[in-house]
Amino acid sequence: MIKFDYLHYPYSSQRMATFAANGMVATSQPLAAQAGLDILKKGGNAIDAAIATAACLTVVEPTSNGIGGDAFALVWTKGELHALNASGYSPKAISIGAVKERGYNEIPKYGWIPVTVPGAPAAWAALSKRFGRLPLAEVLKPAIEYAENGYPISPTLGKYWDRAFRTFKNELKDPEFASWFETFAPQGRAPRIGEVWSSKGHADTLCSIAKTDGESFYRGELAEKIAAFSKQYNGFLSFDDLAEYEVEWVKPISVRYRDYDVWEIPPNGQGLVALMALNIMKGFEVPETPTIDTYHQQIEAMKLAFVDGQKYITDARYMKYTVGELLSEEFAQSRRQLIHEEALLPEPGTPPKGGTVYLAAADGEGNMVSFIQSNYMGFGSGLVVPGTGIALQNRGHNFSLDPSHDNCLAPRKKTYHTIIPGFLTKGNEPIGPFGVMGGFMQPQGHMQVVMNTIDFHLNPQAALDAPRWQWVEGKKILVEHHFPQHVAQALARKGHDIQVALDSGAFGRGQIIWRDPPRTGVLAGGTEARTDGAVAAW
Repeated sequence: MIKFDYLHYPYSSQRMATFAANGMVATSQPLAAQAGLDILKKGGNAIDAAIATAACLTVVEPTSNGIGGDAFALVWTKGELHALNASGYSPKAISIGAVKERGYNEIPKYGWIPVTVPGAPAAWAALSKRFGRLPLAEVLKPAIEYAENGYPISPTLGKYWDRAFRTFKNELKDPEFASWFETFAPQGRAPRIGEVWSSKGHADTLCSIAKTDGESFYRGELAEKIAAFSKQYNGFLSFDDLAEYEVEWVKPISVRYRDYDVWEIPPNGQGLVALMALNIMKGFEVPETPTIDTYHQQIEAMKLAFVDGQKYITDARYMKYTVGELLSEEFAQSRRQLIHEEALLPEPGTPPKGGTVYLAAADGEGNMVSFIQSNYMGFGSGLVVPGTGIALQNRGHNFSLDPSHDNCLAPRKKTYHTIIPGFLTKGNEPIGPFGVMGGFMQPQGHMQVVMNTIDFHLNPQAALDAPRWQWVEGKKILVEHHFPQHVAQALARKGHDIQVALDSGAFGRGQIIWRDPPRTGVLAGGTEARTDGAVAAW
């Protein structure tokens, strides 16, 4: 269904795509990928495997996600694509005025003010209830065992853990942050690479979630502990905020790109940015081998889509324009016409009226899952509910305190959200899940991976290994150190402010699983070389 050569590697990577027929899990941590595969072998389906992997990632990669974070999922099953939005809303008691009364002119990164209701545990329970085959208690066992017995720290994990510790040590001095250090730096430092780390608090919390199908986190003992911790330090989050939270099953959104449909979660997620960029790009003729003009057009399309997304994306109930208006051909054409030979300074258009982990899972029955969860900015707010291992997210940091902004802070509102799972189909057939984690790099990574696959015919591993660029602001573009120098120089001549990044960590970490029906449903997977990624296959 996809035209690419599995042996075609235009880049330096020697890693090959992974093949399997019975099941596959691809994610950023080998232990978590293996946990998902183990669940498949025990009789679980791809949804069970995804939940097991996600829960395991809260333990074995806490630098990027946690039990107190959010989640989104795209699930292909029985010929239909389903979308789950398990992002949390702001507390009922918070407001722009209340935050400004505490002396803030913008939402801080750390502490209680940016904390929103966590959605990840509710996502696991909802997916398990609707699509799972095994009990949630069975599916969460691998995560519980790693939390209880410990595991050795992998290289990329160790690097980011140490970086977070050094930042928190300098910035988080108040007593409400003490539990973070007790949990994640019990020896007064970050655990070293190869050193074994465990957390009884994580294990106990996951056990409680497993036994109650998530109820304890929102309406039971864990909810009471979270609410009491918030009250102790004058936080806005309350027991009622947790008790009244429910996930949302939503209709996925898509654009037709060439002969394929690219699917994302609708707002409040930023997947719409990737779709708007692809909608602009489909109006250009793109050769099978990217040229200087191709890179230039990609960058310009992404800049235009991003400024529109940052202007208009928020909780869907508050959006000024509909998804249909933002993805209309008329709007795409108006933005496309702004792209010329020179780099532009992007401004939002007017439509016509009318720190994260990602995983992909598939089984031999045709079920496929694209799943992503995050605390945001690594460990999130810096707050850990004492004795639980629950690191609370800081998603509220993306809210604006400008009441005229579409994404302004309001009670029980969902903010502009960076984490986005992707899915690709052709006709009525699933091609498979894909994702690139990493803050505002995510839609940029989605567009690059999709074009690498469809336009440039790269196999899953090569599509991920390809050197990436990232628009930052204005005309500033970061490129990886192995990005072709002659291309970077040519883009600079077009007016782009090209800067070479020595660390590839800022360019996202992706996973891909494609299913090839003409080859009897064989799965082909790729994983990220920019992290400790792994494909576990059966």
